[in-house]
Amino acid sequence: MTDMIDTSRRQALKLLAGVPMLPLAAGTLASFVAGLGDNTALAAPALRVGKTRFVSMAAPTLSNPAAMATTTVESAIEVELADKSRHRFPLSYHPFFITGDMVSDGKGGKILAGGYYDINNQPIIDKSVPGKERHFFSDAPDGTSLLKVPGAKVKGVKGNTVFAVVQFEYTSLDLAGVDAYGTLPSPIAVLTLDQSPETGMLSLVKYHNVDTSKAHGLWITCGASLSPWGTHLSSEEYEPDAPFVSGNKQFKAFSKNVYGDETKANPYHYGHMPEIIVHADGTGSVKKHYNMGRISHELVQVMPDNRTVLMGDDATNSGLFLFVADKAKDLSSGTLYVAKYAPGFTLDTSAAGTKITWIKLGHATSAEIEAMANSLKPSDIMDVKKEDPNDASYTKIFYNGAANWVKMKPGMEKAAAFLETHRYAYLVGGSMAFTKMEGTTVNAKDKVAYSALQNIVDSMVKGGKGFNEESNIALDKALNAGGVVEHKLGGGVSDSKGAKIVSEWVPLSSKMLLVGEDIKADGLGNLSNPNIIGNPDNLKFSEKLRTLFIGEDSGSHVNNFLWAYNVDTKELARLLSIPSGGESTGLHAVDELNCWTYIMSNFQHAGDWNKTLHAKVQPTLDPLVRANYKDRYGAAVGYLTLATTAIKLHG
Repeated sequence: MTDMIDTSRRQALKLLAGVPMLPLAAGTLASFVAGLGDNTALAAPALRVGKTRFVSMAAPTLSNPAAMATTTVESAIEVELADKSRHRFPLSYHPFFITGDMVSDGKGGKILAGGYYDINNQPIIDKSVPGKERHFFSDAPDGTSLLKVPGAKVKGVKGNTVFAVVQFEYTSLDLAGVDAYGTLPSPIAVLTLDQSPETGMLSLVKYHNVDTSKAHGLWITCGASLSPWGTHLSSEEYEPDAPFVSGNKQFKAFSKNVYGDETKANPYHYGHMPEIIVHADGTGSVKKHYNMGRISHELVQVMPDNRTVLMGDDATNSGLFLFVADKAKDLSSGTLYVAKYAPGFTLDTSAAGTKITWIKLGHATSAEIEAMANSLKPSDIMDVKKEDPNDASYTKIFYNGAANWVKMKPGMEKAAAFLETHRYAYLVGGSMAFTKMEGTTVNAKDKVAYSALQNIVDSMVKGGKGFNEESNIALDKALNAGGVVEHKLGGGVSDSKGAKIVSEWVPLSSKMLLVGEDIKADGLGNLSNPNIIGNPDNLKFSEKLRTLFIGEDSGSHVNNFLWAYNVDTKELARLLSIPSGGESTGLHAVDELNCWTYIMSNFQHAGDWNKTLHAKVQPTLDPLVRANYKDRYGAAVGYLTLATTAIKLHG
């Protein structure tokens, strides 16, 4: 006789947990059971989960302006059971808070979500409008990691204690409307979350601002990743240009806000890789790794060996960098490499991969490079000029799209490799030609990694700004909409001098996996095809779902989107639409956390209008965005869940 199962709440949960399943909003289980109707006594084998797929939503339009002015989710996840019946679960978005909200500090008081603090952990006050002084808070939440800590115990948690680490990249404007980008030290918070064992839903219990003073404060923290050992790997992008920092108004303002002195901050302390350790009581601490290259760190991806780290470099004339740690789960010591590409890199997704060789830049500990950063001036390392000195002892390079003439100081190669990494990597022959190489992630089963190229312009294109033929990256035409690169990984690799690279996770070749499509402005104003990716930024891969999640930072889509691309079926699905003028950030795909699957997603700077892109929608959408998000000063931190609406069955 066939084994039968009842349709109790617990049995339904077991079924849904096997999908793998996103958290269930209240009422979803009841809807599921009701939807089964006469099939409530299905045999257990028939209820085994077969395939899952994401069902795409349409892009919102001005026929529903409210949908364009908020986070909109009309997508679904579809489950095929062993009996071939298909069950569709609508998705929804659940925010923990909007920045600028007062949330629980876990001590009986309140704390400002996204608030800024100086080196002494005192609030930084926006005094730009007399009589309206207030604590600065961010409109740009970004990198997020969801994790658990053994033995965690925090007051107020009724279910499972889990944590999210959230970093806040910058704030766009002060109250007077003046640009504040990069002038404030980036805060990082640990969120204590109460995870319901029954539904997987997460509730905020406590917000803890991490003291970053031991790391000299943090600079423009962008994307992030979760290390295999459970720490939050942050980032510091657009490293301050140390040789010319005396004329950098942004960096002076940053120094003033951090230290109360516009000359005290040291540019060599920024552009590195911070690591956040979460403690069992819901607090966190930071250590900054100075030995992984001082580049425009978008984020890093640690490979399954716990030693090999592939790094995104969000700049013009950027490179593909690799770090191999001396010990597993310890980034404090290791070797840094830069990629050299063979000729032939193309945007053709059907082309073979372009081969890579690796140039060793140096080996160092974090402590020795921090000591160098503390003691050395830029002129101690190299002489850098922006005008041709007509002196053969200088070498012409390109740095962030501009010509520099550089001469090394004798014996300063290690300092240059780790503190002037972009310039040194160019000098030794790295392919310093990419434009805005952003998110990086790994597909361990297939042994491939992915990197986002937000734009494919300038230094990648013949005759473009910063173009250098010796990089071997020489495209005939720009692609503003960008694309996603796939790197084949392997072992048995030696560097350019014949020394073995001790890793089985080294990129061997690169090819384009997905590309956007530039178009003439459509009826809404889109400048790239809105039905495929445009200007990819955040990337995360789910091994369990076999899905590459792609968040956009687009100057070409009127609304930016979060996409899901199944690497087996090649199906691309739009999951979520960000408020117009905003950027999709904070992406983190969690395959399993106490049996639940999560897709974390934030956005930043809603209503950051571009006169060309948003001309047709701004008059309608601006008042709606302002009403939704604190006059455009607020932004959401949250995640995708299953919606409460009835589940549709497809047989």
